[in-house]
Amino acid sequence: MSSETPIRILIADDHPIVLQGLSALVGQQPGMTVVAEARNGCEAVELFGIHHPDVALLDLQMPELTGVEALQSIKSEFPQARIIILTTYDTDEDIYQGLKAGAKAYLLKDAPTAELLNAIRTVHRGQKYIAVEVGAKLAARMEGTQLSEREREVLTHLVKGMSNQQISKALSISDGTVKFHVNHILSKLGVRDRTQAVIEALKRGLVSLK
Repeated sequence: MSSETPIRILIADDHPIVLQGLSALVGQQPGMTVVAEARNGCEAVELFGIHHPDVALLDLQMPELTGVEALQSIKSEFPQARIIILTTYDTDEDIYQGLKAGAKAYLLKDAPTAELLNAIRTVHRGQKYIAVEVGAKLAARMEGTQLSEREREVLTHLVKGMSNQQISKALSISDGTVKFHVNHILSKLGVRDRTQAVIEALKRGLVSLK
């Protein structure tokens, strides 16, 4: 790579200070230039289509479209897009969903500057960049037994503190079916009761309290 052809970068983050800081940090690096800044997921998609950056840094949690949703939208139109998820969230489910959607790298915002710059260069070369701690969490997610879509729905209602009868009514299934799914959830998460299931699900990022 010559200094005459810098890596063109788009940065998307809904926190103005973080966005400004990242832009200043990356923009002052030799061989890199920031061509666009987005403050939400929709802007990220729109600006990507306008500027066609070599690499995009997307925050995971943004308004209008999340980082994963923006990534999916960009990849659907530009399959070769090289995108890095940069976030404060490090649950194994977040990492899995981000990489599954097509991210070339997943970095935490507290990563050393040298690691961020190395990730940008690596992704620009068409390679993936997985930090050691992120790789460990991803491996744990891949090795774990997967929950079915229905089990995820039941788990979401468990987090809300709903009883089997309430879940049965909400999902239009029998109490027995709810109990069947709950038992499977406990087994797959390796826990003994509903409370532990909720704690484990939140820790893994399988559900949220929103």
